[in-house]
Amino acid sequence: MTRDEAKQKLVAGGHILAMEGQGDLTRGHISVRLPDDPTRFYMKPHSFGFDEMTVDNLVTCDLEGEKVEGWAPRHSEVFIHSEIFKLRPDITSIIHTHPPYSVAFSASGRKLLALSQPSALFVDNYGVYTGTIDLIRQKDQGNGVARALGQHPVVFLKNHGVVVCGTSIEESVIIALMLENACQIHMIAEAAGPTAPEFEREHVMALRKKLLSPEQQTVNFNYLRRKVEKQG
Repeated sequence: MTRDEAKQKLVAGGHILAMEGQGDLTRGHISVRLPDDPTRFYMKPHSFGFDEMTVDNLVTCDLEGEKVEGWAPRHSEVFIHSEIFKLRPDITSIIHTHPPYSVAFSASGRKLLALSQPSALFVDNYGVYTGTIDLIRQKDQGNGVARALGQHPVVFLKNHGVVVCGTSIEESVIIALMLENACQIHMIAEAAGPTAPEFEREHVMALRKKLLSPEQQTVNFNYLRRKVEKQG
């Protein structure tokens, strides 16, 4: 993938998140490492919505969170991205959003159960950051988020939002959408009363492997990308 292709795909990812209701005004953000330089990453700028992302207004930052290229302002929560990229060389793309069901779930203190197919990705596979309800504007806060994430794909920021990571833009976007879906179903199911027993863990893990298929994530991402283009 070239730098231009990475930028275009990052913009498409932002537009998909906006279409799927994860924008929350201008507060969400998404990033991807440069294809030929893992010490730098492209990121949505401050003061723009996901739907306003363009190749032109992306900013480039380094692993210290400093802007090294771009005319638009660097996002104030850049340290979520820079600190995770430091600790997780396997991660290529990071998303932070405030989807309502995920925020509500983070406030509940409950354990996410395997109550749906999307939840198979996250059962015993997420971190929780409880350091602050405020914006993550300090490097030490970003490091705290990165450490709470651990080796998981997602971390809940208690009463705040979620951070989702992937080995590709396709993966991070699809996982972000599936996390909100899993939390929505979980909250509805528990609100209705006691839930039925979960499937045996081996079946849940087998489904997780299928859901993590890069081919399937690309299919779903491209579908959503076409949907955005039709609406635009």
